[in-house]
Amino acid sequence: MSKASTTRHSILEKAFEIIYTKGYQTTSIDEIIATTNVTKGAFYYHFKTKDEMGLAIINEILKPTMQNDFVKPLQDAEDPILEIYDMTKALLLENPFLKLEFGCPAGNLTQEMTPWNVEFGKALAELTLEWQQALQNNISKAQKNGTVREDINPIQVAYFIMSGYWGIRNFGKVYNSIDCYHSYLNELKIYLNNLR
Repeated sequence: MSKASTTRHSILEKAFEIIYTKGYQTTSIDEIIATTNVTKGAFYYHFKTKDEMGLAIINEILKPTMQNDFVKPLQDAEDPILEIYDMTKALLLENPFLKLEFGCPAGNLTQEMTPWNVEFGKALAELTLEWQQALQNNISKAQKNGTVREDINPIQVAYFIMSGYWGIRNFGKVYNSIDCYHSYLNELKIYLNNLR
Protein backbone atom coordinates (compact mmCIF):
# COMPACT_ATOMS: atom_id res chain seq x y z
CA MET A 1 0.00 0.00 0.00
CA SER A 2 1.42 3.42 -0.94
CA LYS A 3 1.95 6.16 1.63
CA ALA A 4 -1.05 8.10 0.22
CA SER A 5 -3.27 4.99 0.41
CA THR A 6 -2.11 4.31 3.97
CA THR A 7 -2.87 7.90 4.99
CA ARG A 8 -6.30 7.76 3.34
CA HIS A 9 -7.16 4.48 5.04
CA SER A 10 -5.94 5.81 8.40
CA ILE A 11 -8.19 8.87 8.05
CA LEU A 12 -11.17 6.62 7.28
CA GLU A 13 -10.51 4.31 10.23
CA LYS A 14 -10.08 7.15 12.74
CA ALA A 15 -13.08 9.04 11.34
CA PHE A 16 -15.19 5.89 11.57
CA GLU A 17 -14.28 5.47 15.25
CA ILE A 18 -15.32 9.04 16.07
CA ILE A 19 -18.53 8.85 14.01
CA TYR A 20 -19.44 5.48 15.53
CA THR A 21 -19.16 6.90 19.06
CA LYS A 22 -20.54 10.42 18.46
CA GLY A 23 -22.65 10.32 15.32
CA TYR A 24 -21.97 11.67 11.85
CA GLN A 25 -23.54 15.11 12.09
CA THR A 26 -21.86 16.03 15.39
CA THR A 27 -18.40 15.02 14.15
CA SER A 28 -16.42 17.85 12.57
CA ILE A 29 -13.66 17.68 9.99
CA ASP A 30 -11.41 19.55 12.44
CA GLU A 31 -11.97 16.82 15.02
CA ILE A 32 -11.10 14.13 12.47
CA ILE A 33 -7.98 16.03 11.41
CA ALA A 34 -6.87 16.44 15.04
CA THR A 35 -7.36 12.72 15.73
CA THR A 36 -5.56 11.53 12.61
CA ASN A 37 -2.66 13.99 12.93
CA VAL A 38 -2.87 14.97 9.27
CA THR A 39 -2.94 18.48 7.90
CA LYS A 40 -6.09 20.05 6.51
CA GLY A 41 -4.40 19.97 3.12
CA ALA A 42 -3.79 16.22 3.44
CA PHE A 43 -7.42 15.64 4.43
CA TYR A 44 -8.74 17.65 1.49
CA TYR A 45 -6.28 15.96 -0.85
CA HIS A 46 -8.08 12.66 -0.13
CA PHE A 47 -11.64 13.94 0.40
CA LYS A 48 -13.20 17.07 -1.11
CA THR A 49 -15.97 17.13 1.51
CA LYS A 50 -17.02 15.48 4.74
CA ASP A 51 -19.80 13.67 2.86
CA GLU A 52 -17.30 12.24 0.36
CA MET A 53 -15.36 10.88 3.33
CA GLY A 54 -18.59 9.55 4.88
CA LEU A 55 -19.44 7.64 1.71
CA ALA A 56 -15.90 6.23 1.64
CA ILE A 57 -16.40 5.00 5.22
CA ILE A 58 -19.57 3.17 4.14
CA ASN A 59 -17.93 1.64 1.05
CA GLU A 60 -14.43 0.96 2.36
CA ILE A 61 -14.90 0.27 6.08
CA LEU A 62 -18.50 -0.85 6.67
CA LYS A 63 -19.09 -2.77 3.44
CA PRO A 64 -16.07 -5.12 3.74
CA THR A 65 -16.84 -5.66 7.43
CA MET A 66 -20.48 -6.49 6.70
CA GLN A 67 -19.50 -8.78 3.82
CA ASN A 68 -17.11 -10.64 6.09
CA ASP A 69 -19.29 -10.83 9.22
CA PHE A 70 -22.90 -10.71 7.94
CA VAL A 71 -22.79 -12.21 4.43
CA LYS A 72 -19.87 -14.64 4.17
CA PRO A 73 -20.98 -16.91 7.05
CA LEU A 74 -24.28 -17.53 5.24
CA GLN A 75 -22.84 -18.41 1.84
CA ASP A 76 -21.50 -21.90 2.51
CA ALA A 77 -23.59 -22.87 5.50
CA GLU A 78 -24.25 -26.60 5.80
CA ASP A 79 -27.16 -25.93 8.16
CA PRO A 80 -28.49 -22.49 7.15
CA ILE A 81 -30.79 -22.15 10.19
CA LEU A 82 -28.00 -22.94 12.64
CA GLU A 83 -25.67 -20.56 10.78
CA ILE A 84 -28.12 -17.65 11.04
CA TYR A 85 -28.32 -18.19 14.79
CA ASP A 86 -24.55 -18.66 15.24
CA MET A 87 -23.80 -15.60 13.10
CA THR A 88 -26.25 -13.42 15.05
CA LYS A 89 -24.89 -14.66 18.37
CA ALA A 90 -21.32 -13.92 17.23
CA LEU A 91 -22.32 -10.44 16.05
CA LEU A 92 -23.98 -9.62 19.36
CA LEU A 93 -21.61 -11.25 21.83
CA GLU A 94 -18.24 -11.88 20.21
CA ASN A 95 -17.53 -9.31 17.48
CA PRO A 96 -14.85 -6.80 18.61
CA PHE A 97 -15.78 -4.32 15.83
CA LEU A 98 -19.34 -3.85 17.16
CA LYS A 99 -19.68 -2.13 20.55
CA LEU A 100 -22.65 -2.58 22.88
CA GLU A 101 -22.86 1.08 23.88
CA PHE A 102 -22.81 2.38 20.29
CA GLY A 103 -25.16 -0.06 18.56
CA CYS A 104 -24.89 -1.05 14.89
CA PRO A 105 -22.84 1.43 12.84
CA ALA A 106 -24.81 0.78 9.64
CA GLY A 107 -28.10 1.07 11.53
CA ASN A 108 -26.95 4.29 13.19
CA LEU A 109 -25.96 5.89 9.89
CA THR A 110 -29.19 4.72 8.28
CA GLN A 111 -31.28 6.40 10.99
CA GLU A 112 -29.16 9.53 11.10
CA MET A 113 -28.38 10.19 7.45
CA THR A 114 -30.83 8.59 5.03
CA PRO A 115 -33.54 11.22 5.54
CA TRP A 116 -31.07 14.02 4.69
CA ASN A 117 -28.60 12.64 2.16
CA VAL A 118 -29.62 10.76 -0.99
CA GLU A 119 -26.11 9.40 -1.66
CA PHE A 120 -25.81 8.02 1.88
CA GLY A 121 -29.24 6.45 1.42
CA LYS A 122 -28.15 4.71 -1.80
CA ALA A 123 -24.88 3.42 -0.31
CA LEU A 124 -26.61 2.17 2.85
CA ALA A 125 -29.41 0.58 0.80
CA GLU A 126 -26.79 -1.39 -1.19
CA LEU A 127 -25.21 -2.55 2.05
CA THR A 128 -28.57 -3.57 3.50
CA LEU A 129 -29.70 -5.30 0.31
CA GLU A 130 -26.54 -7.41 0.22
CA TRP A 131 -27.26 -8.75 3.72
CA GLN A 132 -30.96 -9.19 2.93
CA GLN A 133 -30.21 -11.21 -0.20
CA ALA A 134 -27.69 -13.37 1.67
CA LEU A 135 -30.38 -14.21 4.23
CA GLN A 136 -33.00 -14.87 1.55
CA ASN A 137 -30.62 -17.10 -0.41
CA ASN A 138 -29.74 -18.91 2.79
CA ILE A 139 -33.40 -19.68 3.52
CA SER A 140 -34.07 -20.68 -0.11
CA LYS A 141 -31.09 -23.04 0.01
CA ALA A 142 -32.43 -24.54 3.23
CA GLN A 143 -35.80 -25.10 1.55
CA LYS A 144 -34.09 -26.93 -1.31
CA ASN A 145 -32.15 -29.20 1.03
CA GLY A 146 -35.27 -29.84 3.13
CA THR A 147 -34.15 -28.15 6.37
CA VAL A 148 -36.72 -25.33 6.07
CA ARG A 149 -40.41 -25.81 5.27
CA GLU A 150 -41.53 -24.99 1.72
CA ASP A 151 -44.34 -22.69 2.92
CA ILE A 152 -41.84 -20.26 4.47
CA ASN A 153 -41.34 -16.94 2.66
CA PRO A 154 -37.57 -16.16 2.52
CA ILE A 155 -38.16 -12.40 2.08
CA GLN A 156 -40.32 -12.23 5.21
CA VAL A 157 -37.74 -14.20 7.19
CA ALA A 158 -34.95 -11.87 6.06
CA TYR A 159 -36.91 -8.74 7.05
CA PHE A 160 -37.78 -10.26 10.42
CA ILE A 161 -34.20 -11.27 11.25
CA MET A 162 -32.71 -7.97 10.11
CA SER A 163 -35.23 -5.79 11.93
CA GLY A 164 -34.84 -7.89 15.08
CA TYR A 165 -31.06 -7.57 14.94
CA TRP A 166 -31.10 -3.80 14.44
CA GLY A 167 -33.78 -3.41 17.10
CA ILE A 168 -31.94 -5.40 19.76
CA ARG A 169 -28.77 -3.43 19.03
CA ASN A 170 -30.73 -0.31 19.98
CA PHE A 171 -31.98 -1.93 23.20
CA GLY A 172 -28.40 -2.84 24.07
CA LYS A 173 -27.35 0.75 23.45
CA VAL A 174 -30.18 2.16 25.60
CA TYR A 175 -29.77 -0.30 28.49
CA ASN A 176 -25.96 -0.59 28.14
CA SER A 177 -26.35 -4.28 28.97
CA ILE A 178 -26.11 -7.53 27.03
CA ASP A 179 -28.97 -9.07 29.04
CA CYS A 180 -31.41 -8.09 26.29
CA TYR A 181 -29.14 -9.81 23.74
CA HIS A 182 -29.50 -13.12 25.59
CA SER A 183 -33.30 -12.78 25.71
CA TYR A 184 -33.37 -11.96 22.01
CA LEU A 185 -31.13 -14.91 21.12
CA ASN A 186 -33.35 -17.31 23.09
CA GLU A 187 -36.41 -16.12 21.16
CA LEU A 188 -34.52 -16.13 17.85
CA LYS A 189 -33.58 -19.77 18.37
CA ILE A 190 -37.25 -20.69 18.91
CA TYR A 191 -38.31 -18.71 15.82
CA LEU A 192 -35.65 -20.30 13.61
CA ASN A 193 -36.41 -23.82 14.80
CA ASN A 194 -40.07 -23.22 13.92
CA LEU A 195 -39.00 -22.69 10.29
CA ARG A 196 -37.95 -26.36 10.05
